[in-house]
Amino acid sequence: MKKTKIVYWVSTLAIFIFEGILVAFTSHTELAKEGIRSLGYPDYFGTLLAIFKVVGAVGLILPQVKGNAKEWVYAGFSFDFVFTFLSLLIVGGVSVSLLMPVAFIVFLILSYRSYHKLRRMPAVAPAATAKLAM
Repeated sequence: MKKTKIVYWVSTLAIFIFEGILVAFTSHTELAKEGIRSLGYPDYFGTLLAIFKVVGAVGLILPQVKGNAKEWVYAGFSFDFVFTFLSLLIVGGVSVSLLMPVAFIVFLILSYRSYHKLRRMPAVAPAATAKLAM
């Protein structure tokens, strides 16, 4: 169980940091806007994408977000990473830039699988934990 928790938190925090925090602080820069333009998307798309990424990252990290809402967050990031990969591939061809969305797809799969594995594990009651410690 400890290994599953570590995998979950490392993969989920990686997504949260790169797709939530960094996007929140860098999406308005000229470099980010030029990146969206270079893929053929309008400027407003970058703004909307940044908003959805930040909201999704918060939804991914908050334990209060459960069930179908969490599934939609995972689905949204899946679409984001797959379409990022495809956009980069179509516009730039095979290049090193394709590694980043692939890495995030791997992180997302690790997060998703470990999240569901943790949900299936029975919770150990505090009283039972105290008895085990004796």
